[in-house]
Amino acid sequence: MGVFTRVRDILNSNINAALDKAEDPEKLVKQMIREMEDTLVELKAACAGAMAQERKAAREESGARRQADHWADRAEMAVQRGREELAREALYTKRSLLDDAEVIAAERGKLDDVVSAYKADIITIEEKLGTARERQAVLVQRHIHAVHQQRAQREIRKFDTSGVIIRFDKFQERIERVEAAAEIEHYGRPQARSLEDEFRSMERDENIERELQDLKGRARAKTPQSALA
Repeated sequence: MGVFTRVRDILNSNINAALDKAEDPEKLVKQMIREMEDTLVELKAACAGAMAQERKAAREESGARRQADHWADRAEMAVQRGREELAREALYTKRSLLDDAEVIAAERGKLDDVVSAYKADIITIEEKLGTARERQAVLVQRHIHAVHQQRAQREIRKFDTSGVIIRFDKFQERIERVEAAAEIEHYGRPQARSLEDEFRSMERDENIERELQDLKGRARAKTPQSALA
């Protein structure tokens, strides 16, 4: 299958739909990724070749136009010196070079279109390749999860599940009895005040005393002087 046929197939493909219908989606997505990677390599090489041809054509066009300008100067020089026939030949050469430049310019336009089409295809295939890789990652994780699930089910079947649960419940009850015993051990006993509690109590008493003094000061300020005499 040629690169252009593969490119068209890839561009027209619906990766998600194809994987959803596949019997072995993991195998299919690997094949898709491999084909897209191979196609991208060939497509980028073809694009690089077209770009090189376009640049070569640009140099040839520029050279032809410079030569045409050169022969235009020669024709002017011949006219100034009365060499009409020589001037005519120089103008014929100039026209031929300009015709060549126009042909090359047209070829450059086609090459530029080809390069643009290559670049557009490369971007689209890169996007589809990214989608395929994302789906591959999901499929791999699903496969790993399925394998772990199967392994877990086999391990579970090795044990008498009901016996394990009963032993677990008994162990949990024993822990809860130890926790309850530790909780009731010091129940009802006065708790020793920590150093932090002592300082908080002292600060609270000082705040209350300051508030009391403020109240007394405001009361004295409101009492008439005669009552104080």
